[in-house]
Amino acid sequence: MKTVKIRKIGNSLGVVLPKDVLAMLNAGEGDEFSISVSDQGLRLETYNEEVSKQVDVGRDIARRYRNTLRELAK
Repeated sequence: MKTVKIRKIGNSLGVVLPKDVLAMLNAGEGDEFSISVSDQGLRLETYNEEVSKQVDVGRDIARRYRNTLRELAK
């Protein structure tokens, strides 16, 4: 387990990730991350544009077919 502090960066707040954590994430300066909330806390993953598009399509389908999906779930 690693601990980091929230620091002031310009007019914002941020967290500096240690080198070994960046190596595990295969990430570097300028890379984007997605953050999600789970029962165990926050989940940090490198951002994947293709996965993001797939999630958006899934949300659109779930919204459009909400009633059908509700009936199928019974």
